[in-house]
Amino acid sequence: ESVHIPVLIGRTGLHDLVYNDFYIGEDADVTIVAGCAIHNPGSDDSSHDGIHRSFLGENARVKYVEKHYGEGEGKRILNPTTVIELAAGSYMEMDSVQIQGVDSTVRDTRAVVGTGATLIVSEKIMTEGEQKAETIFDVDLDGEDSRTHLISRSVVRGNSHQKFVSKMTGNNKSRGHSECDAILMDQGRAVAIPEVTANHLESELIHEAVIGKIAGEQLTKLMTLGLSEKEAEAQIISGFMK
Repeated sequence: ESVHIPVLIGRTGLHDLVYNDFYIGEDADVTIVAGCAIHNPGSDDSSHDGIHRSFLGENARVKYVEKHYGEGEGKRILNPTTVIELAAGSYMEMDSVQIQGVDSTVRDTRAVVGTGATLIVSEKIMTEGEQKAETIFDVDLDGEDSRTHLISRSVVRGNSHQKFVSKMTGNNKSRGHSECDAILMDQGRAVAIPEVTANHLESELIHEAVIGKIAGEQLTKLMTLGLSEKEAEAQIISGFMK
């Protein structure tokens, strides 16, 4: 089954709050596509807060795709909150993209992973100008042989700021891997804050973070192929955000 839940805001000064609860039965295989776009034509702030809860039954599989976009003169604010509970043997993959036009966002994802269950979360965020983005991953690995892989890739341009908070707690035999890769450009700033807690002898938790500018040798290599510096930067960023 496939479910699409688009949200479109086209007025200035509009503040929207939406609740979505998904109950996925045993052995079900579901794709959920959640998209939100804000076009703010005026001077007042417009915002969308979405609270999405997913409850997966045993051996259920879910692909969750989330895309955010903004444009217009006024500020565009998006604050998604995602709560996930995975029963034994279930699997969820969450793919979130925010590439353009969102002035402020706090992206809060919290999950409890049961026995033999797996959660994979991948996000890609680009900010520019004075934009701000904060990501919070908070995953409890409660079940035996539970797993999670948390991936954040970001490009920070202009005077924008991004913050990545990753918290993994292993309460049973489990494996968790968190990685944050950020490219800094102009006067952009990025912060990565890991917290890994192992409450079980057989809990294996790993966090990796790489933050920095585009390597000069990468630019040089592409420029020797005939690209300008800006074209080379665009090519590198495009590949990084795929």
